[in-house]
Amino acid sequence: MGAGHAHRLYRHGHSPVHALPPHCKLAAVLGFVVIVVSTPREAMWAFGAYALLLAAVAALARVPAGFLLKRLLIEVPFVAFAVLMPFVAQGPHIDFLGLSLSQSGLWGAWNVLAKGTLGVAASVLLAATTELRELLLGLQRLRMPPLLVQIASFMIRYGDVITDEMRRMRIARESRGYAARARGLRSWGVLAKSAGALFIRSYERGERVHLAMVSRGYAGSMPVIDEATATRTQWSYAAALPAAALAVCLTGWTLA
Repeated sequence: MGAGHAHRLYRHGHSPVHALPPHCKLAAVLGFVVIVVSTPREAMWAFGAYALLLAAVAALARVPAGFLLKRLLIEVPFVAFAVLMPFVAQGPHIDFLGLSLSQSGLWGAWNVLAKGTLGVAASVLLAATTELRELLLGLQRLRMPPLLVQIASFMIRYGDVITDEMRRMRIARESRGYAARARGLRSWGVLAKSAGALFIRSYERGERVHLAMVSRGYAGSMPVIDEATATRTQWSYAAALPAAALAVCLTGWTLA
């Protein structure tokens, strides 16, 4: 899969979390998210316990709170959707500060915010402690369909190529007098043509890359690079997070 590609979400470190095999961390995060989603929304204390578990993992991985909170901004669109739910949902309403809010909408908003935030935080921690190449190797180790792994690998490998192509097109536009931050209807035509040209150039680049790969023996599948297995100790360390979350979830269902 080629050399590793550093990404902005990754934070280099030598913590015990960084040292875990990627497929162990992927399985742990998946199990944690499934358990969080399965928790009854009425057990509000349980989501606080999940947040404490993630905070403990972040501390163990030496990921600063500011680093984590900054990258949680990706869920802002979901927050906006959740804020609207109390105003548009049906059912009994309550008055709060002069506003009529739906009770079912409030519960739905809480459900989306709590579970969505915890899921995004777990994903950010996974990305912060695992390089992209290792994530692909982990998916490969977990027997994810090879075609999907290849698609993800090519996206990572050639994402910078497309970005560089966009940069050259921007420089070309500016050298011809196009304002870098042009606004209004007049700029839409130029941007639409640029998007079309970028699509064509990307498609042609993909054709050339595929031809080069075929000429070097590519037959539709990539070789398996990593056959390393995780030890029982490593699996037990990775299972600590979903196991603790499962205990919280079962308690929440018992008390609900």
